[in-house]
Formats: sequence, C-alpha cells, structure tokens
Amino acid sequence: MADWKAILKEEKARGGVAAKALSETTTGFSALHKAAMADGAIPGKMKELMALSIAISRQCEGCIAVHAQACARAGASREEVADAVSVAILMGGGPSYSYGAKAIEAFDALSA
Repeated sequence: MADWKAILKEEKARGGVAAKALSETTTGFSALHKAAMADGAIPGKMKELMALSIAISRQCEGCIAVHAQACARAGASREEVADAVSVAILMGGGPSYSYGAKAIEAFDALSA
C-alpha cells in the first residue's frame, strides 16, 4: 500500500521546483488549471472526478494524489470516486484497473 500523503507531498515539492525553473509556464498552467476547474456548466466536483479518471488512464501517481485529494475537498463521496474509477477502467482496460485501485486507496488516505 502506497503512502499517499508522502506521494502528495513529493508531487507538491516537484511543483515548487518546476515553478522556480519555469516561472512563466507555471503561471500560465496555474491560470489554465484555475479556469478549467472552476464551477461552470459542469460543477467543480465533477471536473475533479473527470481529472481523477484521466490521471488513472495516464497512470500518473502524482496526478492521482492531487486529484484524489481535490475530489475529497470538493465533497465527492467514495461511491462517486468508485464510479469515476469504473469509467477510467472502461476506457483504459487492465492498467487502469490497477491504477484505479490506487486512486481509491489515495482517496481513502487523503480524505481522512
């Protein structure tokens, strides 16, 4: 079982390193992230569930940690996360099954 709090901490530390080296790019990406994840026709919670599904299909543990925590903060339930994982598995097959289990693990660890 992974230490999801440590993975999240490492991901945030890497983000800080990137922010210093890639100032303009980070500023642009941050603005894009804020705009894309804001409530709109699709609520922010649903967007976080979508982002978690994409993180699963892309097999990015850092992204899974960030978006699992964001799902919890947005008020997503474990059942909603499980549904999002099911969609990721549909679209990504066996590897997404493995990373989907990691996403549920991450949500459980980071929502406590």
